[in-house]
Amino acid sequence: MCSKLNLLGMIAAVVFSVGIRSYSQERAQPQANDGSSSKQTRDFDLQPGVDPDNHLLVPFLEHLAEDQKHFWTFPARAKKKDLKWILPVAGATAGLIAPDSWISKQVPNSPSQLDFNHKISDISLYSILGAGGGAWVLGKLTNNEHLRETGFLAAEAGINATAVTYALKLSTQRERPFQSTGVGSFFNGGLSFPSEHSALSWSIAGILAHEYPGPFTKVLAYGLATTVMMTRVTSHQHFTSDVLIGGGLGWYFAHEVYRARHDPELGGEGWADYFEPNDEPPQRMPENMSSPYVPMDSYIYPLFDRLAAIGVVQTAYAGLRPWTRMECARLLDEANGLIQSEAGAPQGAARIYESLAHEFQPELARLNGAANLGASLDSLYARATQISGQPLTDGYHFAQTLVNDFGRPYGQGFNGVSGFTAHAVAGPLSFALQGEYQHAPAIPQYSPPLQQAIAAADATAPFPAGRSAVDRFDILTGTVALQYRNFQISAGKQSEWWSVTGSDPLLLSNNAEPFFAVKLDNVSPYRFPLLSKFLGDARSEYFFGRLDGHQFEFDVDHLLGPGQIQPQPFIHGLKISFKPTPNLEFGAGFTAMFGGPGQPVTFHNFFRTFYAHTSDPATNPGKRIANFDFSYRVPGLRKWLTIYRDSLAVDEYTPLFSSRPSLNMGLYVPRLPKLHNVDFRAEIIGTPHTKEFPPGFVYWDFRRYRDGYTNDRNLLASWMGRAGRGGQGWFTYWFSPRSTLQFGYRYQKVDRDFLEGGLLNDFSVRPSFMLSHELSLSGMLQVEHWNFPLLSNSGQTNTTAQLQLTYFPHFNVRK
Repeated sequence: MCSKLNLLGMIAAVVFSVGIRSYSQERAQPQANDGSSSKQTRDFDLQPGVDPDNHLLVPFLEHLAEDQKHFWTFPARAKKKDLKWILPVAGATAGLIAPDSWISKQVPNSPSQLDFNHKISDISLYSILGAGGGAWVLGKLTNNEHLRETGFLAAEAGINATAVTYALKLSTQRERPFQSTGVGSFFNGGLSFPSEHSALSWSIAGILAHEYPGPFTKVLAYGLATTVMMTRVTSHQHFTSDVLIGGGLGWYFAHEVYRARHDPELGGEGWADYFEPNDEPPQRMPENMSSPYVPMDSYIYPLFDRLAAIGVVQTAYAGLRPWTRMECARLLDEANGLIQSEAGAPQGAARIYESLAHEFQPELARLNGAANLGASLDSLYARATQISGQPLTDGYHFAQTLVNDFGRPYGQGFNGVSGFTAHAVAGPLSFALQGEYQHAPAIPQYSPPLQQAIAAADATAPFPAGRSAVDRFDILTGTVALQYRNFQISAGKQSEWWSVTGSDPLLLSNNAEPFFAVKLDNVSPYRFPLLSKFLGDARSEYFFGRLDGHQFEFDVDHLLGPGQIQPQPFIHGLKISFKPTPNLEFGAGFTAMFGGPGQPVTFHNFFRTFYAHTSDPATNPGKRIANFDFSYRVPGLRKWLTIYRDSLAVDEYTPLFSSRPSLNMGLYVPRLPKLHNVDFRAEIIGTPHTKEFPPGFVYWDFRRYRDGYTNDRNLLASWMGRAGRGGQGWFTYWFSPRSTLQFGYRYQKVDRDFLEGGLLNDFSVRPSFMLSHELSLSGMLQVEHWNFPLLSNSGQTNTTAQLQLTYFPHFNVRK
């Protein structure tokens, strides 16, 4: 079966990819000027963009015949150099077919759901067909040649796409998802591969979007075409590869027909030929260069915070991190311009710039035209942590000794981590990987009385918790990304930091293990339609991911668990931030959980996460959290003081008008008066306690997900927990941009009504020094005193000593 899939993928890819290349090259040949007949003029030996003869009957039929001839006769003209297009697309096609059956089984198959999606598919297709046909009719009635041509070319592209898809259907005979065993067997009498609905919708959408290239037309045309593709899968009419390849065929015919037949004097926009040979040096565009995200524990973020606080970096969005390496290079380019233009540049700014410029030297070169092609082994590191005394390891119920550490396991005794980071870039593609070996001692199980107390607070069954010793290799993060015009799509294991705060985001942080997600990210500032006129440039992110480690869920009328529930809940989130002035940034976002047992992942349940709010577990989609944050550099003290606030509300659209918001208020002083090498940051944090909800309701979901807002049993956001108040402060002395000494204090008090409350105080010292250009030594000494009555009859003290050696080999291969 696998061999058939791969063979068929190769065949389809050959027909699809190299047909495009040949077709495009032949159409690009100069037009003959030797008195040739009109029939010869209508052939493809003409310049792109010249209208040959867009009329019905004989010219139209000749166009169709020529289109089909040039598509199907490519094998007779194929050359060895075409393998560079054939092989990648053939492999990609085979890769699309392989997971078809698994993806199809994830789609809900209730009759009402299938019927609803089938109707949406038909309505979307009829709408786009009506737009194409209506353009031709209206153009004829009003003598509007632009409209008439739009309908004419839409018909030509649509007929060509339909003809090819039906020819492939008859030759491949693939069964549909609802036929036989549902695995999509080929050569078995089916008509699934490829999807004619997708091909037809994308062929017309491409014509409409280029004849009338406004943003509204493009969003509407491509939105309808995408809806057709998605609903053909969710109605069990096609597999994923069927609709993607069908859509690709439709896009291809739209591209080729438009280039050869469109009259540029009528309007519209040009459509480049991506396969046409070009001997001119490429014009490299940084906005099309993908790059990986810089991890949140990198040394670069405190340096950028200092540059932003003293006004040298003015377009950094602190509320949406991590940033890509190319975005960091853009910010450095901005900083360099301000440093060079201002004679009185703040002291130390140039040294910080030089340190960061050394880190992002390849990306700075790419801003100036260098190729985005290379691979790098960024770091090798080893960290040893010794914890004497009983640490706190349950932030969901009590507190954590180690926070914002990507959910790495730890326990009393020796803990070890050793790993590497690496990345690679290739034009619009980028790849990143961080893998490490982790060791942590076992955590003892809770006593029966403690299990009962936690079960009562969470409305679950008693659960022993605990954990055996950890000895494992873990892919901490790993992503692949594609970028176009500063819009990047990334997929893989990743984490977010959605807050302007320094250590305690209320919505998303790196406190938990990164989870698998697809992220859509405007990696650089952009103009948001209408709003940017008043609110300034924006940055936005959206992600859709899946959590892990949840043991309990309330399914309509009964509790599931303990034990890993299946399927695990999904989570998605959106945040947008604006900068009206260089001194002010504000943003709003939300995350919502849904899916899991009793709540299938459907479009209906997905959309309900935006508006549904009910106490009925049968209809409530899950936990929804909203945040609002801002950061402001005080004008009179703009090089000395930045104030900020993060706020959060549960099951509300915004915390701005909430009567029960969680708050984190802070200030940052990048240079103390008379002590310019010292900065100071302080934050006051609190989660609410109201009579309206049970104690500890923040980050807990009594309607459905009883493990709350966690991934792998660690809080996705604030370490302050579900019913805590407190604060944190740091003094940092900067010997150099890469060598610092930090003194910190943390305080947390948990409300007595929640698990009898508790108290935590810790003091820490964190040195970090560059021993050479390639070797860093960092450490931490933390003394923590805590008193949680349910965990111990008396106060406890633990001491954490940590030492990390990091080697930056700067081993890279790049063009």
